[in-house]
Amino acid sequence: MRRKRLAAVADACCVLAFVIIGRASHAQGETLAGIASTAWPFLAGLAGGWLVTRAWRQPEALVPAGLGAWLGAAGLGMVFRVLAGQGTAAAFIAVALAFLGLFLLGWRLAARLVSRPGFPAWTRR
Repeated sequence: MRRKRLAAVADACCVLAFVIIGRASHAQGETLAGIASTAWPFLAGLAGGWLVTRAWRQPEALVPAGLGAWLGAAGLGMVFRVLAGQGTAAAFIAVALAFLGLFLLGWRLAARLVSRPGFPAWTRR
């Protein structure tokens, strides 16, 4: 159960990092309301991706959990943004796909690498 919670928190932190970095790069301010307004479509998409792929079964797996988290956060997140009347420029979609893919798949790849037998023992769980 702990691994499932940690994976969900890691995914949510990746999405929040994307939102906070994006808002900061556009000088939109770091208010809690602003972050929440920008983050909710991506967090809802992330939850949808987790549900569709049943990511809680193997939360650290690249497929289906990582792929579902990535495409849910980026793809469904964009759909929710459109429904909420928020912008979805082509460059923004590309940046979201790249950033979220790198981070949501990246931490899973790093976890896989660290858990390999040849990796130094002090880094394993």
